[in-house]
Amino acid sequence: MVTVALWVRLEAKPGKEAEVEGFLRQAVELADQETTTPVWFSLRLGASTFGIFDAFDDEAGRTAHLSGPIAAALMARAADLLAEAPRIERVDVLGAKLPG
Repeated sequence: MVTVALWVRLEAKPGKEAEVEGFLRQAVELADQETTTPVWFSLRLGASTFGIFDAFDDEAGRTAHLSGPIAAALMARAADLLAEAPRIERVDVLGAKLPG
């Protein structure tokens, strides 16, 4: 069962919205490769606001994800794509319904 998660809010620079969306659409391929990331969503919240929600079985999985390929790719492109640094919140999962 997932017990911990990350909520990441991203604000695209003006004119970079399509690039942020493209990055997030492709990032699911990296998430598929992470064995300690059973839940991963990329979201569009508004015209220039995006988010990532991912959940993990334990703190070790969350820590591994934060030093994994998605985080590295995002941070490498953040200055070019984002109006501000990603807002990363560590959250606890109180309940979840996932496909069996």
